[in-house]
Amino acid sequence: MPVTDSIFLLGESREHPMHVGSLELFTPPEDAGPDYVKTMLDTMLSHTTVDSTFRKKPQGPVGSVGNLWWADEGDNVDLEYHVRHSALPAPCRVRELLTLTSRLHGTLLDRHRPLWEMYVIEGLSDGRFAIYTKLHHSLMDGVSGFRLLQRTLTTDPTVRDAPPPWNLPRGEKKPDSGGGLDLGSVFGGLRRTVGEVAGLAPASLRIARTALGQHDMKFPYEAPRTMLNVPIGGARRFAAQSWSLERVNAVRKSAGVSVNDVVLAMCAGALRHYLTEQDGLPDAPLIAMVPVSLRDEKKVDAGGNSVGVTLCNLATDIEDPADRLSAISASMSQGKELFSSLTPMQALAWSAVNMSPIALTPIPGVVRLTPPPFNVIISNVPGPPKTMYFNGSRLDGLYPTSVVLDGQALNITLTNNGGNLDFGVVGCRRSVPSLQRILIHLETALAELEKALL
Repeated sequence: MPVTDSIFLLGESREHPMHVGSLELFTPPEDAGPDYVKTMLDTMLSHTTVDSTFRKKPQGPVGSVGNLWWADEGDNVDLEYHVRHSALPAPCRVRELLTLTSRLHGTLLDRHRPLWEMYVIEGLSDGRFAIYTKLHHSLMDGVSGFRLLQRTLTTDPTVRDAPPPWNLPRGEKKPDSGGGLDLGSVFGGLRRTVGEVAGLAPASLRIARTALGQHDMKFPYEAPRTMLNVPIGGARRFAAQSWSLERVNAVRKSAGVSVNDVVLAMCAGALRHYLTEQDGLPDAPLIAMVPVSLRDEKKVDAGGNSVGVTLCNLATDIEDPADRLSAISASMSQGKELFSSLTPMQALAWSAVNMSPIALTPIPGVVRLTPPPFNVIISNVPGPPKTMYFNGSRLDGLYPTSVVLDGQALNITLTNNGGNLDFGVVGCRRSVPSLQRILIHLETALAELEKALL
C-alpha cells in the first residue's frame, strides 16, 4: 500500500471520516414506470463481477505504523451490503435529501469490508431520484473517483444497459510476462527515483527563489485564526447547489482570468459574508488550500492518490470584488508557476511541506494553541462537459462530498456538469452553524462580481 494511501487510513477516527464521494441527482426517462428505480437497482446488482478496486480492504494494522498492504475480498464481496435502496418519506424536497446525505456522510466505512458504499434514494416529490456514493480516500482521490463515475455515464439517453462502477470494462493491458519479477522495470524505476531525489535540491532552490521574489506566495501558518479552524466532531452537514457556467465564463472573460480564479473569488466573497454574519471575519486574508492533480492523461483513470496542494490568498481583507479577484488570480499564478517547474515527485514533496502541519493535529492542544496552516479547503474537480445519462435518466446534479479535517471544519468542492458548476459544501455540524447560508453567499458573491465587471 503506497504511503499516500495509507496516510488516509492512519489519520481516520470517528471524528474524522476519510471518505469522499458524490450525490448524483437524476430525472428518470419519460417512459419510466413506478418500479423503474427498483428494476434499475436489481439490474445493477446482477453485475456480480467486481473490479479489484472495489474488492480491496485494508490488512493489519501493524502497531502504530498503520496499514501497510491491501487484502483482496475475492468473490466474497456482498453487493447487497454495499449497495442499498433507500426512500425518503414522500412527498419530499431536496432539502430532506441533503439532510439524509449529511447523516450518511458522517458515518465510517467498515474496514472489515471493501471500503465503499452506494445508496440509491427515491421519494422526491418531483419524481427524481438520487445516488449517493462514498469511497475511502485511500482507494482513490477525487479526480480518479469522478473519472470512474463518468465511465458509467453516457451522452446517449437511449442506452439502458450501462454497467455499475464496480463492473466497468477495463482498458487493454500489456501481455503478462508470467508473473515473475521484471528486473528491468525494477532497476528502471530505481534509476528514475534516484534522479527525482537528486532533483529535489535544485527544486528547493527554485521554490526559495519564487517565494523570495513574489510576495503573493503563501506558506503554512500565515493564515489567521477563525471559527473554522477548531477541533471538529464526527457529524456532518452537507449543502449543494448549481450555478450556470455561462455566468462564470462571462466574469472570466471580462477579468481575463481562469474559471478557477472566478470560483475561488466566489468562495472568498461567500466566506467574507458568512464570517461577517457570524461576527468572525479576521483582518488578515483567509488562506485556502487548493488541491492540484498531478496525474497525466495516461494515469488519470488509475486509482490511489496523486494530488499536490498549493496555498492561495483569498484576499478576504479586500472589499472590492474585482480587486479581490485580481489578488486571487495573482496568488494562484505563483502556485501554477512553481508547479510547472517541478516533476511529480518534487511537486509531492513541496505539497508535503504545505500539508505537514496537518500531521501534528492529533497531538492534544495543537489545533487550539497553534495558528492554522490554512483556513479552508477549496477543490475544483473536472467533471463531464456535456449532459450525461445513466440508464436513460438525465444527470441533473453532480455534487461532490469531501473530507473535513481537525482544525479545518469546512470544505468546498465543485465540479463542472454540462453547462453548470455543481458545488458541494461539507462542514462539521457543530463548528459551522447555518452552513446552508454559504450557498446564499456564493450567489451574492457571483452577483457582486457580475456587477463590478460586466
